[in-house]
Amino acid sequence: MTIKTWSTPVAPEESRPVPCALCGGEHFKPHLNCEGFAFVRCARCGLVQMNPQPLFKAIASRYQEGHGNDYLSYELANEAGFLRLQELALRDAGFDEIEGALKNRTAQTGQQPRVLDIGCATGALLVSLRDRLWACTGVEISPSAEYARRERGLDVRSLPLEENHFPDSSFDLVLASHLIEHLNNPADFVKEVYRVLAPGGYFLVTTPNISGFQARLFKGRWRSAIFDHLYLFSVKTLSALLTEKGFAIERVRTWGGLAAGTAPATVKRIADRAAKKFGFGDVMLIRARRN
Repeated sequence: MTIKTWSTPVAPEESRPVPCALCGGEHFKPHLNCEGFAFVRCARCGLVQMNPQPLFKAIASRYQEGHGNDYLSYELANEAGFLRLQELALRDAGFDEIEGALKNRTAQTGQQPRVLDIGCATGALLVSLRDRLWACTGVEISPSAEYARRERGLDVRSLPLEENHFPDSSFDLVLASHLIEHLNNPADFVKEVYRVLAPGGYFLVTTPNISGFQARLFKGRWRSAIFDHLYLFSVKTLSALLTEKGFAIERVRTWGGLAAGTAPATVKRIADRAAKKFGFGDVMLIRARRN
């Protein structure tokens, strides 16, 4: 399945140097040279990041109307493909097991299990979960939020997660698919996810995997080494961030051996199966649980 990736053309934006989001280190080594920009690697913990980084205001403006783009049209055009990939990721995460456990727990109080999808786009996944009797909330800063509210009747907030001030333990499940790599401060984000999750709740986070085969093969030409990604996590660095904020890692899955068009179909199928089996896929999902 081929999905177009949103990527903003390089343009002058205000930026500033930042310490490493994982360990606070301030010493970095060159890591990936891309077309017009670059990524560095923390000399202490190995987290790969764009540094200096554009400010949040500049990042948010990329997804708004009137910025020389139509992000909502992009999301709608790719909605079916994105939803299919999200559903496959949920299966890899053991979603049926999670759903059963949470519904058994919440049934004792007569409530529905509560899910928060951060970066929910047009809300297609939330509609699917609502049909499965979940109480659904979304967070989306792009114009897709208004579409999800107006066309689908969803509770979708247009502010970044931390600015919504959800009460403690508001949700049983938090989803973040291809979001954390876009954030200026992923550490504060993970801390806030932990706070809004109920004890025993689950956090499913999906992001490109810089420790995968494709990243090592293509380097600066890797399809996820794009201008919109401020961080490129490995299984090791993302697991470290989650555990440092109090989460227990329950499952790690990766997928994607070779991108479509880079090899004959037979070779791609073999590579994809191997990537999933041996953990060197292009994308990773970590299932974490709040203690």
